[in-house]
Amino acid sequence: MENKLRVLRAERKWSQAFLAEQLGVSRQSVNAIETGKYDPSLPLAFAISRLFSQPIEQIFQDDAANLTEAAE
Repeated sequence: MENKLRVLRAERKWSQAFLAEQLGVSRQSVNAIETGKYDPSLPLAFAISRLFSQPIEQIFQDDAANLTEAAE
């Protein structure tokens, strides 16, 4: 799953540690989500969506959907 979490965080000049604190997770979890090593749980994805005031679909994109769009 691809995501815009790093971009959204950077636009606000937030550190990974600050974002992690806001979400109630570890800094390592934020890093793992940003680098695509970990997909967030649905409750965490909703929390991220609320924090950035954006729909989940604008933050997270399914890799399979991207492949389908590229084939069209």
